[in-house]
Amino acid sequence: MSAAHEDLSRAALPPQILRLGFRPFFLAGAAWALIALMLWIATLTGALSLPTRFDPVAWHRHEMLFGYLGAVIAGFLLTAVPSWTGRPPIAGPRLALLAGLWLAARLAMLASAHVGALLAALLDVGFLALLAIMIAREIILARNRNIPVAIALSLLTLACALDHADALGATAFEGVGWRAGFAIVIDLIALIGGRIIPAFTRNWLMRQSDPGRPPAQADGFDRLALALLVVALLSWVALPGSRLAGALLLLAGLGQAGRLARWAGLRCVREPLLFVLHLSFLWLPLGLILLGGAAFVEGAVVSAALHLLSAGAMASMTLAVMTRATLGHTGRPLRADGPTLGIFALVTIGALLRVAAPLLPDYLLAIEGAALFWGAAFLLFLLSYGPMMLRPRVDEQP
Repeated sequence: MSAAHEDLSRAALPPQILRLGFRPFFLAGAAWALIALMLWIATLTGALSLPTRFDPVAWHRHEMLFGYLGAVIAGFLLTAVPSWTGRPPIAGPRLALLAGLWLAARLAMLASAHVGALLAALLDVGFLALLAIMIAREIILARNRNIPVAIALSLLTLACALDHADALGATAFEGVGWRAGFAIVIDLIALIGGRIIPAFTRNWLMRQSDPGRPPAQADGFDRLALALLVVALLSWVALPGSRLAGALLLLAGLGQAGRLARWAGLRCVREPLLFVLHLSFLWLPLGLILLGGAAFVEGAVVSAALHLLSAGAMASMTLAVMTRATLGHTGRPLRADGPTLGIFALVTIGALLRVAAPLLPDYLLAIEGAALFWGAAFLLFLLSYGPMMLRPRVDEQP
């Protein structure tokens, strides 16, 4: 290729931030997690009143679930789907449209008392709907096996719409929207985590010439555990606090613990970037067991179980995936440096403190301390990984 043609080809490429989905969405999602957390703590302490139509607790929950996690899911899928399907990535103007719609939804949600709850709902649900359509199109055109992921994304869109309806008093089933969204994210973590964690572990152990038994591949036990999880979460969405839902959640938690035990996590302790995926998944069965036990044990705090699953499993797993994906897709070695280890330590301390807050003498102080550690993890991620997402790959690959 001539120099002129090469220059023309480079000129036709979109800006770095719009070349692959992880770049805008991991960056914006982490920033929003930090901003939303700061706004929530300011509201909780009485220092600020948010101009939103949602009550403060509902806004905080919605923005972490559909705002932050919505961005991370978008970034992950837009980056993974080209690998799954062999099709070109969604980039350039289409990626800019998605990212712009996500940002507009966040601003409209925050200012919904002024711009109107209906506009906020249209933008918020519209982002997830457009993402679901784009992802489903890629998977269907490639006749790829990951259609369940597209279905889950469509259901997440419906859950977001139900949460808006609940906030407006337009549904008789209080809390069903956020519980459904929560359940779908847990299912996605169990499904995708169950693919990538044993696969990454197996590959690493092979490179180390480890003679032990490789991590278990998906089999009947794995499928049964996933099916049980879906049924348990459906029962919890429909009948929260019931003993039926509690029993099913306990069994589902044991099933997920059994899956994790088969993935040889203890043999990769010396590779932190890999071992943290196992530790992040561990929050999932612990949270499910605590949430199930709350239906039987008087005085058990449901909030602690929910934060085991959210501040623990969801935050840890997303940060573990975001760090690994960013390193890999910017041409860097898959190694955890000092700041990366700091990210994992901070988010773990923050999650533990938030889970323990109801048991501590000063609840508000514990919440503020948890927010400090948890927020510091996302700030450190932005400082360490943000520049990577804005710059070209270090190996000069396109």
